[in-house]
Amino acid sequence: MKIGILTGGGDVPGLNPCIKAAVDRAIDEGHEVVGIRRGWGGLLQLNPADPSTYDECFSKLDKNKVRTIDRTGGTFLHTSRTNPAKVKPKDVPDFLRDPENPSAVNEKGVLDFTPHVLRNLEFLGIDRLIPIGGDDTLSFGERLHSEGFPVVAIPKTMDNDVYGTDYCIGFGTAVTRSVQFIHQLRTSTGSHERIAVIELFGRNSGETSLISSYLASVDRAIISEVPFDVEKLAKLVMKDKKSNPSNYAMVTISEGAHFLGGQVVEYGEADAYGHKKLGGIGQLTGEALKKLTGEDIIYQQVSYLMRSGAPDALDLMVGVNYANLAVSLLTSGVSGRMVALRDGTYTHIPMSTVTSGLKRVDVSELYDVGEYRPKVRHVLGKPMFLY
Repeated sequence: MKIGILTGGGDVPGLNPCIKAAVDRAIDEGHEVVGIRRGWGGLLQLNPADPSTYDECFSKLDKNKVRTIDRTGGTFLHTSRTNPAKVKPKDVPDFLRDPENPSAVNEKGVLDFTPHVLRNLEFLGIDRLIPIGGDDTLSFGERLHSEGFPVVAIPKTMDNDVYGTDYCIGFGTAVTRSVQFIHQLRTSTGSHERIAVIELFGRNSGETSLISSYLASVDRAIISEVPFDVEKLAKLVMKDKKSNPSNYAMVTISEGAHFLGGQVVEYGEADAYGHKKLGGIGQLTGEALKKLTGEDIIYQQVSYLMRSGAPDALDLMVGVNYANLAVSLLTSGVSGRMVALRDGTYTHIPMSTVTSGLKRVDVSELYDVGEYRPKVRHVLGKPMFLY
């Protein structure tokens, strides 16, 4: 059979090892592999009648092409946030525009090119598909499954918020990077006796921020799930600063956090999945803390550095094992599933699980709302990642 593989959404360390493992395993078992470039965008932009689009949209993968990719982060197939089921008129490829049929735009002002994607999969001769991504990317994978196309999905996101799995590729490295940068910032913060406000990625889930803060022993950690009172935070941080022999304090904050009674800081145009960019709440918090305390602030967005560079050992291992499991399922005739880790065990679950719920921090169990910091007291019987 011919297996297609693609990566969508934000890049994370661990994608390339996952791709390599899937290619190696499939070829060893006598199958072909086609890499779809730029996520679902490759299947949208591909024009079968125009060979000039071929190299931009797909590539035949063999062992030589993927031989060294596992040594680096990111995805060599590139990525996008394209959703073929919800394409804005301005983003429609020229060859798909139909000026005589404006009614093709639905009531939400977008167009559904799922039939075009299915035709392109047939044109490429792809029999099975492995999409690697977060809940957005995988939601369209589920759509293809509902249309009858065989799909096995692999969960990826540094936020670790894909519903139904304890672990997503990219999470371990993001936490490792965050802990390292938090500790590195202690040198400047302590030298200048300041308050550091470190903003971390995580969108609407504070898990990456919470676990990073827990492992780095920060003074206070603001997460997306709990609105915070900045005046209360200022008092707590000043207490931390005065009790520290080096006279400084460290605060982490999730990009999706918001003031009590306020809104999440968003900007820019919403993407094809309805998400605007987040970021800036750390700067607003730092400015408020400076005004309230009179102390100088160091504000640092770790942002893309959290998911840059080569993967750690955990993301290498999980990426490779997820790939092997996905290929095993597809070659066994199983589809409509997402590979997953549950209670430390590799398994697979229905793809529909991805869109059936939201994965968020268990605040009552893992967070002290009154003190704005991680609270982990009982680990007996808990999974490795506490979720």
